Amino acid sequence: MKLADIGLPDLTEEQFEEVCAVAEEAARKHIFSKVPAKQVDNLDICIEAEGEKPLNLSVEVDLVLSTTAQGIKQKILVDEAVAEAFKAIENYLRKLT
Repeated sequence: MKLADIGLPDLTEEQFEEVCAVAEEAARKHIFSKVPAKQVDNLDICIEAEGEKPLNLSVEVDLVLSTTAQGIKQKILVDEAVAEAFKAIENYLRKLT
């Protein structure tokens, strides 16, 4: 996602940190709304910001489910979590305008 698409001013360091935290929380919340924590062996969420104008944001979700998480399509769950993170980023950034 590029900030130029939303038409935002430069973000402060605090705003960068907050947008990353908002995105991570949205992805984590989505995962745990679909799978109980005891069925998640590993969950790593990485939000990266690159450049200034345009600012590029990337979201990576690494998820390993336990063998007890039968019938859950891991790839689909990860894709949905990434989409939720980007929605949260967009909502946060739109509030700044």
